[in-house]
Amino acid sequence: MTETTTTPRPTRPSPTPPELGGLGLFTVLLAAALPLVDFFIVNVALPTIGSDLAASESVLELVVSGYGLAYAVLLVLGGRLGDLFGRRRLFLGGMAAFGLTSLACGLAPTAWTLVAARVAQGAASAAMLPQVLATIQAATAGPRRAKAMSLYGATAGLSMVAGQILGGVLVSADIAGTGWRSVFLVNVPVVLVGLVLAARAIPETRAQRPEPVDGPGTLLLAASLIALLAPLTEGRAAGWPLWTWLSLAAFPFLAAAFYAVERRADRLGRTPLVPPSLFRLVSLRRGLVMILPFSIGFSGFMFVIAVALQQGAGLGPVQAGLALAPLAVTFFFTSLAGPRLIARYGTRVVTAGSLFQVVGVGLIALAAWRSWPDLGVVALLPGGAIAGVGQALQLPVIFRIVLSEVPPARAGVGSGVMTTTQQSALALGVATLGTLFLSLTPGLGMRDALVITLLVQLAAIALTGLLSLRLPRTID
Repeated sequence: MTETTTTPRPTRPSPTPPELGGLGLFTVLLAAALPLVDFFIVNVALPTIGSDLAASESVLELVVSGYGLAYAVLLVLGGRLGDLFGRRRLFLGGMAAFGLTSLACGLAPTAWTLVAARVAQGAASAAMLPQVLATIQAATAGPRRAKAMSLYGATAGLSMVAGQILGGVLVSADIAGTGWRSVFLVNVPVVLVGLVLAARAIPETRAQRPEPVDGPGTLLLAASLIALLAPLTEGRAAGWPLWTWLSLAAFPFLAAAFYAVERRADRLGRTPLVPPSLFRLVSLRRGLVMILPFSIGFSGFMFVIAVALQQGAGLGPVQAGLALAPLAVTFFFTSLAGPRLIARYGTRVVTAGSLFQVVGVGLIALAAWRSWPDLGVVALLPGGAIAGVGQALQLPVIFRIVLSEVPPARAGVGSGVMTTTQQSALALGVATLGTLFLSLTPGLGMRDALVITLLVQLAAIALTGLLSLRLPRTID
């Protein structure tokens, strides 16, 4: 009997997980800023666009809502495609498309051409942005992920304010006679730099077991969001025709059909576009609920204040933009201290932030009531500065909460769900608070309409603060 020996089979070393370095983080944060800047940058440029292209009010609203609709409808699909084909690949393709569509917006010869280019720009944003959060989730861990998520939240909030300021500066500067077109053309060199950096510094990540795209779920989600957002964003300017009411009536049925299809796919072991099982994560569910009132109030405020300062207080685009500078400055510096405050006080930072924001918006409303129409940087300084502190204590933390328990394999769909919720709420804010303000103005005057709208925003801020009390005290 001979003894046989077996040679142990060499074990293949496990692949090193991808790591997002400092340059890569800077690049994805740059990309995260672009879509949000572009959502707000046109607010102060709309009067100039209207006069230059002879565009009606309803067409001008499409310049804003067309971008927002395409962006919101396709975000979850963009996250799924990144999981499937590779997030770096989708990121590069989405960024390149964003640059090309920005060029098309800047060169648009007619108002309807601009609307079409804005819709395409929104679709490009939806391909690019979900890869930012998914890459952070998949290529960072521990304290580095917490820091990266805080920086993402700070970038998102600052971009929304900076976009409006930058829009006013660019329109007034009239660089090389480009006028309003510069608010879109400025994206082109930024995108070129971003593509070079991304090719060098962003690692490729994807889901380990990618699933095919959920066709029925994608169509039903798109139909649901369009049925809700299209009539709300276009209804007032169009005079609330019959189609707007039919669309709103169809929304709950489409949403119910979407949920039923997704739940069935989840139960059968497939991977739906938005897995209902994802909402079993308490942090994600409660964080998404908080994003809604915060983003509705924020975008509504930015739209209304831009209109009030230019059409009511008679400020030019630069002065209207710079009136928000105190808010941007305090947001930036408070965001830098955010991670330390969270480590010490946990999610109660969000509750404190809502209190600061209530005081800040209340002071802005008081300034409008007392000083109208002499509003400007000085009158808005105290309220804007305090409101900026409050917003910086809320937004980055909420983003961290939403994604804190999402596993890396579902990073794409998780980030897509979060950004879809945020973008839909931003569009709803412009539609609801903007419509309220513009509807009240003819009867009450712009001062009273502005004050009432700000008081409604205070209710949304208070709701965010109350919801924050249900959060766990600490987050990873």
